[in-house]
Amino acid sequence: MVLSDPYLSLRQGHWFKLICGASYQYLPAVRNLALVYTLAGADCIDTAADLAVVAAAQAGVTAAQKMRRQALSSDLWCDRSAEPWLMVSLNDGEDPHFRKAIFDPLKCPADCWRPCEFVCPAEAIGFDGLNQPAGVIAERCYGCGRCLPVCPTALIETVSMSASWAAISAQLLPQIDAIEIHTQIGRTQAFETLWKQLQPSLNRLKLVAVSCPGGDGLVAYLKKLYKIMSPLEVPLVWQADGRPMSGDIGVGTTHATIKSGQAVLNARLPGHVQLAGGTNQHTVEKLRALGLLRSPAQAVDDLVISGVAYGSYARRLIMPLIEPYARLEDHLSPLNAAVQLARDLVSQLKYT
Repeated sequence: MVLSDPYLSLRQGHWFKLICGASYQYLPAVRNLALVYTLAGADCIDTAADLAVVAAAQAGVTAAQKMRRQALSSDLWCDRSAEPWLMVSLNDGEDPHFRKAIFDPLKCPADCWRPCEFVCPAEAIGFDGLNQPAGVIAERCYGCGRCLPVCPTALIETVSMSASWAAISAQLLPQIDAIEIHTQIGRTQAFETLWKQLQPSLNRLKLVAVSCPGGDGLVAYLKKLYKIMSPLEVPLVWQADGRPMSGDIGVGTTHATIKSGQAVLNARLPGHVQLAGGTNQHTVEKLRALGLLRSPAQAVDDLVISGVAYGSYARRLIMPLIEPYARLEDHLSPLNAAVQLARDLVSQLKYT
């Protein structure tokens, strides 16, 4: 299967983005996720704004391209000359995507049944050989917060993270293609401050995305942000972030992001609209049922969703297959099994 370059995918309405996590720093998993979803046909891979994480993602993409060039052969692998774009996420203030859970394991009761361990989708809560809690494994935690309400003694807290663009831009810019700014309604001044820091870098990027959860005043807020960003000479994506980090929870999580996406579409803001937050295996079928994905019968100016980003669902889908390996490309059987699962997800959006 031959796929178009990432920007053409966006314009044609079948853009697929893999979200590794804005604060996810488990390098072996990031590398293998990038490898698998590159082979499956992803257009973009979104990571933490961390040099080591970006390098791990790039290593996965490079390994995938090398395997294609060597014709190691698999009908499962998409045929594409263009690499997926690498994107990093930034924030203009407090945000659930940019945090880590923390707790003091020495304060855990000996008889606690450890519900935090069972609900953690990233296996980020560890225990030592004596079956005593060792605390949060920071690089694995991506801040979903599911452990917070289940702790019987309310010991778990979160610590916020934030990357300084001024401090990392010189090293990151040569490695990335796009940035995504996470914001929230009412943070106009904070967004403008960050945007001014980013402006000198924009001519070296292929895409800018703005991610904002829904709520009262969403459209009015996005219009203010567009005024701040104008004129913008690179493609713009509005990411409708329905229910952050919840795609692996259940069927219904996709409703919030579709509702938010419809609100942004109806505002007819310049740029493309992409869904995230609660996206899962049901997202595309619901979009098609609502006529929100482009089809040959639709007019060019019809309001449609340009793409879908998958985070927790996409990761959890293949994690059992990729977790045991540092270099998944050296193990073709689990690699192909993981690519098959990933391609089944990608193909919902790209092939009808």
